[in-house]
Amino acid sequence: MHKKKHRLSDSFEGFDAKNQAFRMVSHASEQEPLVSPRKPSTSFRSHWDKFVRFIKREPVYEARTVYLNRAPSGKFAANVVRNQKYNMITFVPVILYEQFKFFFNLYFLVVALSQFIPILQIGFLFTYIAPLAFVLTVTIAKEAWDDFKRFLRDKEANGKLYKRLTDGELQDVPSSDIRVGDLIEVSQDQRVPADLVFLRTTDKNGSCFIRTDQLDGETDWKLRRAVNYTQHLGSYQTLAATDASVYAEMPKKDIYSFVGNLTKPGHVPGTTEVEGLNVENTLWANTVVASGTVLGIVVYTGRDSKSVMNTSAPSTKVGSVDLEINRLSKVLCVLLIILSVLMTILKGFHGLWYIYLCRFLLLFSSIIPISLRVNLDMAKTLYALMITRDKEIDGTIVRTSTIPEELGRIEFLLTDKTGTLTQNDMVFIKLHLGTVSFSKEALDEIKVNLKSAYVEANEAGVGASAAHRQPSKLRRTMSSRIREAVRALALCHNVTPVVDEDSGSIAYQASSPDEVALVKFTELSDLVLAARDVNSITLRTPLGDLESYEVLNIFPFTSESKRMGIIIRDASGAITFYVKGADVVMAKIVQYNEWLEEECDNMAREGLRTLVFGKKALTDNDYKTFAKRYQEARTALHNRDAEMMRVVESLEADLELLCVTGVEDKLQDKVRSTLELLANAGIKTWMLTGDKMETARCIAISARLVNRNQSIFPFSVKTREEAAQLLQSFSVMRDACLIIDGSSLQLCLDNMCEEFVTVACGAPCVVCCRCSPTQKAEIVKLIMKHKHARTCAIGDGGNDVSMIQAADVGIGIVGKEGKQASLAADFSVNQFSFISRLLFWHGRNSYRRSARLSQFIIHRGLIISFIQAVFSALYYFAAIAIYNGWLLVGYATLYTMAPVFCLVLDTDVSETVAFRYPELYKDLQKGRSLSFKTFSMWVFTSVFQAGAIMLMSLVLFDQNLINIVSITFTALILTELANVAFEIHTWNRYIVVSELGTVLIYFGSMFMLPMYFDLSFIFSLAFVWRVALVTVVACLPLYLVRAIRRRIDPPSYTKLS
Repeated sequence: MHKKKHRLSDSFEGFDAKNQAFRMVSHASEQEPLVSPRKPSTSFRSHWDKFVRFIKREPVYEARTVYLNRAPSGKFAANVVRNQKYNMITFVPVILYEQFKFFFNLYFLVVALSQFIPILQIGFLFTYIAPLAFVLTVTIAKEAWDDFKRFLRDKEANGKLYKRLTDGELQDVPSSDIRVGDLIEVSQDQRVPADLVFLRTTDKNGSCFIRTDQLDGETDWKLRRAVNYTQHLGSYQTLAATDASVYAEMPKKDIYSFVGNLTKPGHVPGTTEVEGLNVENTLWANTVVASGTVLGIVVYTGRDSKSVMNTSAPSTKVGSVDLEINRLSKVLCVLLIILSVLMTILKGFHGLWYIYLCRFLLLFSSIIPISLRVNLDMAKTLYALMITRDKEIDGTIVRTSTIPEELGRIEFLLTDKTGTLTQNDMVFIKLHLGTVSFSKEALDEIKVNLKSAYVEANEAGVGASAAHRQPSKLRRTMSSRIREAVRALALCHNVTPVVDEDSGSIAYQASSPDEVALVKFTELSDLVLAARDVNSITLRTPLGDLESYEVLNIFPFTSESKRMGIIIRDASGAITFYVKGADVVMAKIVQYNEWLEEECDNMAREGLRTLVFGKKALTDNDYKTFAKRYQEARTALHNRDAEMMRVVESLEADLELLCVTGVEDKLQDKVRSTLELLANAGIKTWMLTGDKMETARCIAISARLVNRNQSIFPFSVKTREEAAQLLQSFSVMRDACLIIDGSSLQLCLDNMCEEFVTVACGAPCVVCCRCSPTQKAEIVKLIMKHKHARTCAIGDGGNDVSMIQAADVGIGIVGKEGKQASLAADFSVNQFSFISRLLFWHGRNSYRRSARLSQFIIHRGLIISFIQAVFSALYYFAAIAIYNGWLLVGYATLYTMAPVFCLVLDTDVSETVAFRYPELYKDLQKGRSLSFKTFSMWVFTSVFQAGAIMLMSLVLFDQNLINIVSITFTALILTELANVAFEIHTWNRYIVVSELGTVLIYFGSMFMLPMYFDLSFIFSLAFVWRVALVTVVACLPLYLVRAIRRRIDPPSYTKLS
């Protein structure tokens, strides 16, 4: 049993069951129904298109007709949720393809397989197979576990039970077994399993509220109404036996529109009645029923549903460091081939020269270090652990550990609004009456004046409910003006009070949080919305009396009209037309005044959402004339909406201006400071929201997304020519924010995609309003495609999932809209402000560390390969390894791995500097830490050090090969340790221990490897001075060059430190 009693009203949408028009259509009549099912095309082209779609495995979308009393004909998509990336057949082939499509891994595979050929064997087979096998095992295990968790989530979603009306009885059925044409009952707080046409509800008014936060990102409750005919049928059994059908257009992505009809038996035998259906008669999948229990007929399932069509398939993300390493590995491969071919040419093409070529390729294979992938994967895991354990961003979860470096390269941030930048918690801030303004702190003064006005009205013998009939031209007291303004706020809305039967407290349901904020303000002012039903509104006055008003008509808010109106009749019979709306619209229909535009601009600069209220008194004759014309417009067969709007506009003239209200949508903590940091760091922010343009504009100003020195350029067009003209105008503007609505955005994307992206990306910020989930994802992809920029998308709702998955980095916020975005994201955070630390600290460190780690490991492979090349050249180009066996194994593991890997613990700047100077982030965006320039410098370093080590050892050679191996190898190890020491910015105990520990391990291993080291020579002074001299010659010149360069042209961060 539910504790709350819901009072819902069809009248919110101007619905009047008594006056609903139906068309009587005889079977013999030639008249057409409102919406006619499309006849299937029999043309060759139609069949060919279907065949092509079948071959490409593209779904074929078709209109359908479903029946209330029997199953429909045709085959439709299964109602199955599937987020898995693999199945039992595709898992191994796909995962192997994903790994070996990169040249890096493919190269390792070929090298490893070559060691199974005896004539090509160079060293231990284990040294080639183990690293590759380790990487593949870890990757496959991780992917398998992630996909198994997705399978469990899909199984839970598909197994949820719903009630299906079968043979007049309700039976439990899992969500996956629901089919098109099923009659499904959905209870309060239950998620809708498929796209339904709303047939019936337990509420007597035939209406219900739904929550659409996981579909369009808006937490406002939306009103939906049942089909009038089915709502008034006696029972479920009668409904299921009715010979009626529902026609639904072919599935489309647009969640804000629907075209269909209900065909039912007419009152006259042999006739049918057709009732038009629109989006108000639908319940889309993934929305939640917020009130009552509803019954609907399924029209779209599975991939045909709106939520699935607006969700993009997840893809495997690859970080920029991995792509750059992949490119560099190709360069290294070319270098390897050139070096091997050169050695073969110098040796001569005689005998089995191709065998020597292959052996040279394997000898120099260390140029592409096989341990690089292992070290990078371990580093990424460590970065993820650091992020998770960071107390400054407590609760952050890393769901994709392969791309932490991307956090340090972001150029565009695309963010949702509701629940991401804002708390979606509206608060009344200001009431302006023209000559005086009241803030929320002046609430007591408003209450006193309001009560005084009602007392004066009673004492004067004028009913409070009729007091507003006094001529507006007469000078009124401040109390009476406050009373009229507050009454307008209490009456002109779509809010329904919900009374808790236990405590008696009142909560409010509405499709807009703005309206709830205003009604709560009237409640605090002691004018309380006590009750509301289909035809009436009841207010409780400050004196405790109840005032009842009859609702004659309601004209709902639309994005085109930008206003809503209501006509009410009070107890004395006076009729009043109230209108509220955006200032740009209301300024044209209210009486002349000198303060409206100025005060609205002032409130907008404060980041407030403004609404202008006006009213007009109507005589009985005025209303009767209007009602007649409005009824004719409602029954028009063509351009019905336009005709209805034209009749309403005839009333909207010379309205009395009552007041302007300012409401603030509370921002999340530290949103303003975070956006300022991002802007200073060179990151351009785009706000993509499903809200109205006015709302988005206010939030952009409030959040300081648009600073005080920037202008706002509204972009709303209907034709391609208008779009091209506005784009041209905007392209020459400087420091202006672009704000564009969804229809205009789609027009630009369809006709001038590249031009729009190029111009828009030049703006400091962009606000896109009325964006569908698909549009959000498309914008992300276009920026990545045309600007080749790295993007980060952040959101908190199910409608943000496509955008999050499309971006280079997806961040999900755990909030009021659930965890769908958080679960689909690469990183999950608790609030928007956490991204500054993710980007400026963890992103910076991850990218810089991985870049240096990669270059060091590449250098480690290059230097030993060049030493091998010099050795082979001096020994008549023999394809013999200078280091083999345990020396080769130990070089990449025990002897150098710990110090080199400790580079992931180094920081080039402190936290304080990173946040105090966000401009440092711009250097990371350029990707200079891992570029062909830095790569070339490390190649030169490797060539110089390899030559110095080998040539100096030959100069000091004492006629014993084992000694040259021990001298060169020891000098090589010490040179690598010195290189690490020279690169460290911030020493810590782990780096010190790794350096000293590696030295001890190396010299200790000499006792266990007598075949490589002559211990009598090792402990001699000759060995010590030779090794020291070789190491100094290899390191000192490079260190001096680096020191001079840093003195002449120091990095930007050293200037700040």
